[in-house]
Amino acid sequence: MMLRSWFIHLTAPFLNLSMRGKLFSLFLLVSILPLLFFVSYSYQSVKEQLINQTYSGMTLATSQITSNLQSKLNNYSKISASLYLDATLQEYLSKAYNGDSDYLDAYRYIDNVMNNVLTTNPEVSSIAIYSTNPKMPLDNLFIKKLDDSIRQQPWFTKVQHTYGNVIFTITPGTQDASLLTEPQPMFTLVRYLNYNSLNFPYGVLTIDVKETDLYALMGKEDSNKDIFIVNENGIIISSKDKSLLNTDLGRLLPGQFKSGANGRFESTYKGEKVLVVYDTSSNGWKTVSIVPYSGFMAPAIASSNRILVMASICILFSVILIYLVARLSTKQFESLLKSIRRMEREDFELETMPMGHDEIGQVSFALHKMAGRLKNLINEVYKKEISKQEAEMDILQAQINPHFLYNTLASISALAMQHKDPKIQDMVSHLAKFYRISLNKGKNMISLNEELNLTKYYLSIQQIRYEGLLHVYFQVDEAVLVHHTVKLALQPFVENCINHAIWDDDCGITIIIRAFRDGDDIIVAIVDDGMGMTRETLEKLQAKGEIGYGISNVDQRIKLAFGEGYGVSIASRLGIGTSVQIRLPARGVL
Repeated sequence: MMLRSWFIHLTAPFLNLSMRGKLFSLFLLVSILPLLFFVSYSYQSVKEQLINQTYSGMTLATSQITSNLQSKLNNYSKISASLYLDATLQEYLSKAYNGDSDYLDAYRYIDNVMNNVLTTNPEVSSIAIYSTNPKMPLDNLFIKKLDDSIRQQPWFTKVQHTYGNVIFTITPGTQDASLLTEPQPMFTLVRYLNYNSLNFPYGVLTIDVKETDLYALMGKEDSNKDIFIVNENGIIISSKDKSLLNTDLGRLLPGQFKSGANGRFESTYKGEKVLVVYDTSSNGWKTVSIVPYSGFMAPAIASSNRILVMASICILFSVILIYLVARLSTKQFESLLKSIRRMEREDFELETMPMGHDEIGQVSFALHKMAGRLKNLINEVYKKEISKQEAEMDILQAQINPHFLYNTLASISALAMQHKDPKIQDMVSHLAKFYRISLNKGKNMISLNEELNLTKYYLSIQQIRYEGLLHVYFQVDEAVLVHHTVKLALQPFVENCINHAIWDDDCGITIIIRAFRDGDDIIVAIVDDGMGMTRETLEKLQAKGEIGYGISNVDQRIKLAFGEGYGVSIASRLGIGTSVQIRLPARGVL
């Protein structure tokens, strides 16, 4: 009910519009909605294609950068491995020196090795070994002392537990690359020198590479996007904007990196919606590419704007054409409405106007013809008496051939006796008696005695079907049996008791049929102790047009046969039962 009320309230303004307004509104919606849908669909399609293309390009570029970065880091690892596995270098670093002549050869060898590394790898900014040998002379260029300042470095404790493996760290330095006199941000490879003497380390190897040299790997790819290299903790270790170094990328880029090595997600960066693509190297560092939507969505927006302009022009022309069509159409309706209102005032002399040969013109022609016929009919039948409605419409009865029915039922009964099935025989016998009385040679009126017998035969059939569930009692004043009633007055109510009132399949239902004299009338009552009805159901049943077909048929036939003072009344309470009273006149006998 609430939904229906809401719908009526919502559509009321539209329903109150004139026909011209309705046609104009409908045509406008039919023309505008497809255009808007087309624009939206085109925009979404182009957007999805651009996102997929951008994602593919970003994935390829990010993967390539990660691969190049991994190659660089592997190259630095190989350099450190060559120094780590150099037995001569190990011997010089762990030797106990007594004089100048002892360490000259060591200096020459170490200088030669280190300079070869710097020469063959120009991106290496510096290389140093922090020696643990107190006898080792220091040159503070390649050989330095492993003092407390080194032991306090964040990476020192970590490198002690790597068993000679490589770790990468970053030295912040200054964030302004233009200050050449200040230390620049560095990538630092650190390796514990304990080859062949795990419990007796002889130094710590560090290789420094400028952050700008590593960022050069992705410098060609950052024209339309921002690219970051972050460590395993999400800290930015390389980017175009050096002021962001050592910043947590998660604070700048809300989102979640999935557990996989690569992937993508949408986020916001600097207040703008962006597409994020990332790839992970073997050491846990991630290459993160960020592309703003405004960058790659510009073609889609431009295309949508062009479509919107074209659609607006189309809509303007559509509005003009729709208005003209609605106006031409409604003018014919207005003329037709004038003719109908003249007929409403009983003026059948309609004005003939050219309406064309379309559907409206055909309706106008038919209306003029109908006006002429109504005028003639009214003159012919005006103030004539309307014939009384027939008492009963019993088409089914007229179609039944009684002799064929009796013979067929007799054959079924004989067949049941032959197969020794008394239930079928009894049911067929009762059915034959039921139809013998109900057909009654086409008569509509029977005695109350015959009507009660008809009801008994029907109940006998149902008792066989509902074995043990129907408890029927008759309380009949024999003095009323000679009076007549309409045929099949009780059976529909008994049928309703059986079909609708049984609520307990174990106890069944009790039905009491009473017939007694009430002054000049006869009351026939059918009372049951079944389910009963709610007040709302009973009111709906008694309301005009809502009453059931069988009940309505009995009530109408009684009123037509005996008058409006007679008929059917019903009383019921949910959970208690239902009582039906049929009032008949006690005048005249058959």
